Amino acid sequence: MNNPLAGTAHLLDELDKKLMVLLRDGRTLIGYLRSVDQFANLVLHKTIERIHVGREYGDIPRGVFIVRGENVVLLGEIDPEKEENQPLIEVSVDDILDAQRREQESKQDQQKLMQKALKERGLNLMAELNHDDMF
Repeated sequence: MNNPLAGTAHLLDELDKKLMVLLRDGRTLIGYLRSVDQFANLVLHKTIERIHVGREYGDIPRGVFIVRGENVVLLGEIDPEKEENQPLIEVSVDDILDAQRREQESKQDQQKLMQKALKERGLNLMAELNHDDMF
């Protein structure tokens, strides 16, 4: 007989444990797994969104958080001993959001320089194709 929870059965062992969940959009959530269904949809309790920039991090409280299973890239249990001894420095939410914004701006600037260099060499990777050009 087919078990409808076969693909997510291992998640049942993680109920009430503190998990780290990496989402497709790059966000990292940390919270207690309270519920899971056959689609691997998750309900996290006492959830925080953790933002890392270099060796610094900041936590944004999110409360109860529902995550669609299709958005989960990675999840795992957090070891309380290792969490206490992490080599990262906690900073305020405002400071980490500012650092994240600066990091994203720097990456965008680097991408623009790379595109400019490629364009000068005759490679315009960002050129949009017309539908007519494809046929």
